[in-house]
Amino acid sequence: MSKALVIFSGGQDSTTCLYWAKQRFDDVFALTFDYGQRHNIELKSAEKIAQLAGIKQEVLNLGPIFKGLSPLTDLSRDVEKYDDVSALPSGLADTFVPGRNILFLTLAANRAYVLGCDSLVIGVAQQDYGGYPDCREDFITKMESAMASGLDSDLKILAPLMHMTKENTVTLAQSLPGCMEALAFSTTCYNGAPPCGSCNSCLLRAKGFAQAGVSDPLLERLGQVAAEVG
Repeated sequence: MSKALVIFSGGQDSTTCLYWAKQRFDDVFALTFDYGQRHNIELKSAEKIAQLAGIKQEVLNLGPIFKGLSPLTDLSRDVEKYDDVSALPSGLADTFVPGRNILFLTLAANRAYVLGCDSLVIGVAQQDYGGYPDCREDFITKMESAMASGLDSDLKILAPLMHMTKENTVTLAQSLPGCMEALAFSTTCYNGAPPCGSCNSCLLRAKGFAQAGVSDPLLERLGQVAAEVG
């Protein structure tokens, strides 16, 4: 019986990966991290989507371990705003949280070992703008090797979005039963909901849906809510 543990934030990419895993494994678990993130509304998104997907979810509270390292974990700093995708800077992203994916994968490996999972699934992609060294294939390959050695276990790290653009990710989501409906409850914005539309995460999401020629189900749902309230 194949089992997978998905590192699940409740965002666009991890939601797509959750539904991708559902199509490929007999049993799927979701692991969500509360690390004092500015956009902690994603925790509610993760809970809602896990319920929609019928996936058992575990939430680990890491406390203030990443405090002060990024605008995502230091509320005294503002998240950078940009006019459009073309304005996004190159090099290391301001929103990079040093050590985050190293710790996430390490803890996820522990939970996967306990649950008897043979695979970890993570929604990283080196096609993203912004420069996140812990989202690159080289990093994932080395972490997989280190964990296999340290655990004496053939635990695989799967990153199905690694070589995909945001447009490709939207197209993949369309092919996965229930995924687009779940994306209506996802959180991508680094400032939280409603989407600010100007952080790099919002801009990349918007570009992906626009290039795919698909309406973002999150914006559709928020528009319906606004109309009902109005």
